[in-house]
Amino acid sequence: MTEKPVAVLALYPSAQALLDAVPRVRERGLGRLEAYTPFPVHGLDEALGLKRSPLGAMVFGMGILGAFLALVFQWWTSAVDYPVRIGGKALFSWQAFVPIMFEVMVLLAAFTAGLGMLFLLNRLPWFGHPILHTRAIAAITRDRFALAIEADGGELDVEAAREALAAAGGEAVEVVHAYTAPEGKRTVFPWREVAGVLVACIVAGVVTFYGIRLFPVLPPMGHMEVQNKAVAFRGMRSPVAGTVARGHLPLPVADVGEADAVLVNPLPRTPETLARGRLRYEQSCELCHGPLGQGKTALSEAYQAQPANLQSATIRDYGDGRLFYVVSYGFSNMPGYAVDLSVDDRWAAVHYVRALQRSQNAREEDLP
Repeated sequence: MTEKPVAVLALYPSAQALLDAVPRVRERGLGRLEAYTPFPVHGLDEALGLKRSPLGAMVFGMGILGAFLALVFQWWTSAVDYPVRIGGKALFSWQAFVPIMFEVMVLLAAFTAGLGMLFLLNRLPWFGHPILHTRAIAAITRDRFALAIEADGGELDVEAAREALAAAGGEAVEVVHAYTAPEGKRTVFPWREVAGVLVACIVAGVVTFYGIRLFPVLPPMGHMEVQNKAVAFRGMRSPVAGTVARGHLPLPVADVGEADAVLVNPLPRTPETLARGRLRYEQSCELCHGPLGQGKTALSEAYQAQPANLQSATIRDYGDGRLFYVVSYGFSNMPGYAVDLSVDDRWAAVHYVRALQRSQNAREEDLP
């Protein structure tokens, strides 16, 4: 092993003393200046003449890339690979993609900030850094500030560096040596650094895993579903008895049987009415009953209910009033849509269901 001086280092009692010493030492031009402080010191980068860190641009670029990748991924899954129209929304509803875009943007930006700072800019961890083996390192990590004149690609004038630091108010001046292994024993790959990172990751993962299992909830933290809150439609003040919402008049029938016998579709069967009914069907009915009303749902197996087949002979024999009543107030697992759809929208949807039934059960007179 050979010993080589790579820097001369001195301690300063305060951040201001360090800032005052930097320009005095820098004007001597003895080598590259580097400062070591227990906390960030405002203005130190400018005093040392350091260039603006590229980390901000790196984080910004990766954040934009993350948002773009999230947008493309959601567009592909929603509009190309598995297109499912829900509630009449366009397949490329980018407004709904914004939360995921934000999350992926923050994810890539955070990884870039951490990993870029460590491995690209600071090149840490470096267990063999010469400063770690100096007498001053104990004071630097507590409350003292250090300024070092480092060799900048050439030989370091140790005596001149000692004199410059001392003249600028430096204390405990010492020479920093680097130990260089012989040519045959040098290693290119930083095995110790990689091993240290892996051990830290494994320990952090094991501690986190068993910590969560042992202490799933620690006050004051808790689960969002276990909290004092007003559930929707339960925490609001109850309306006055007999109140009727504006634009939602109650049906003049008591039950589905009376609706089947009394109610008649008041809308004319025109192209405009059918177009309106198709739109409402696609928004509220198609997801469960299918595009042709055959009860072939687009939902996964987790949806245990079986939607009605609107093409069955039983439902084709229902009157328009019965269909309108079911659309309004629901049946079995099907919810009612009286709150979401106006009266004319529901009647238009009934017209469109009749058109679907006719399309799959054409009569002889329908043929050209």
